[in-house]
Amino acid sequence: MFNNIYKNKKVFLTGHTGFKGSWLALWLAKLGAEVCGYSLNPNTEPSMFKELEIDKKITKSIIGDILEYENLAQNIKEFMPDVVFHLAAQPIVRLSYAEPILTYKTNVIGSLNVLEASRNCTSVKAFINVTTDKCYENKEINRGYKEDEPMGGYDMYSSSKGCVEIMSSSFRRSFLQKENSMAMATARAGNVIGGGDWAQDRLIPDCIRGINEGKDIEIRNPIAVRPWQHVLEPLSGYLLLGQKLLECYSAQDELRKKFCQGFNFGPKEDSVLTVAEVSDMVCDFYGKGKVVVGQKSSLHEAGLLMLNIEKAKEVLGWTPTLKAKEAILNTVNWYKHFYNKDADMNDYTIRQITEYEEKIGWNKN
Repeated sequence: MFNNIYKNKKVFLTGHTGFKGSWLALWLAKLGAEVCGYSLNPNTEPSMFKELEIDKKITKSIIGDILEYENLAQNIKEFMPDVVFHLAAQPIVRLSYAEPILTYKTNVIGSLNVLEASRNCTSVKAFINVTTDKCYENKEINRGYKEDEPMGGYDMYSSSKGCVEIMSSSFRRSFLQKENSMAMATARAGNVIGGGDWAQDRLIPDCIRGINEGKDIEIRNPIAVRPWQHVLEPLSGYLLLGQKLLECYSAQDELRKKFCQGFNFGPKEDSVLTVAEVSDMVCDFYGKGKVVVGQKSSLHEAGLLMLNIEKAKEVLGWTPTLKAKEAILNTVNWYKHFYNKDADMNDYTIRQITEYEEKIGWNKN
C-alpha cells in the first residue's frame, strides 16, 4: 500500500485525538509508521481516541496545544519526523459563530505554528495541510469547485480555512523554494462520515444520539445538499499525497510543483445527497429512529456545496471507491457494534480499514 513508503517512517500527526485523526493514526500504525500524535484532549464524550485507546496503538501521544509554539516546536524537533500530517483544527461551523477568535487562532495561527515548526526541523521532508471544501467562496452553484477557484467562506470557520489556504500558498512561495526544503500541499475534503464521530452539530452523530436516546432526530435544513464520504476516502487521498510528496522531495522543481499545491478529495457523484436522504438512510440501516424537521437555524448554512476531483484523478491517480450507500452502511454498522457491545471496536475498525484497502485499486501497483 502506498508503495510501502510509510513503513518505519516517522510521522508527526496533529489532531490525533479527533475523529479523523484517530482513524489516520490507526491506519498509519497499520502501515508500519512510527506515529507521534500531538493534540488537545478529546472534546467529546465518548471519543474514538479514548474508546479505542489510540495512545497505546501509536509510538507517542502528546497532549498539547498548537497555539503554544515553543512546546510544539520542541516536540517536533525531538521526534524528528519524516512527514507531518496537520489535522488539528476547530472544525465546527456553528461553534465558529460563538467562538470566532478561538476559531481563527486555532485554524490560522495554529496552522502557521505547525508549518513554521516543521520548516525549522531538518528531518521533515513532506507536509500535508488538511483544510476543507468550505474554504471556497461558495456561490451555491450546481457543479463542483475546482482547486484554482477563489477562496472565501460565509461563516468564520469556512473563512478561517480559506485564510489557511492563502497563507499556505504564501508560506510555500516565501520559504519552500530552496533545494531540499520540505514539500507541502493542502488537502480539501467534503462532509466526512464514519464510526467514532460524536461531535455536536454533525448530521450522523446527531442521528445516532437520537436513536440511542430514543428521541426524534431533528434536522434543520432537510434539502441542503452535501457530498458525503466515508472517512477512509479522504484519508486515502492524504496518504497518497504524502507518498507523492515524500517521493518528490529531492526531485526537480517541475515535479515538486506538480504535487506541492492544493487537491480536492471528494466522493463519487452519486454520493451528493440531501440531509433528509442521509437521515432516512441512517434510520433504515439502524432499524429504528424517527426523523422530524425542526426549526431552521438563524445562522447561515450552505445549501449546496460540491467538489470537482478531476485534478486528484489526473495528477495523483486517486479516485473515490465507496458509494454513498456503502459509506453510510459502514458508518451505521460501526455505531451498532459499539452500542451493542458485541465487537472489539479496535479490531472492527482495523477490519474496516483492511476491507477498504482490498477494495481500492488505484494504489496497488
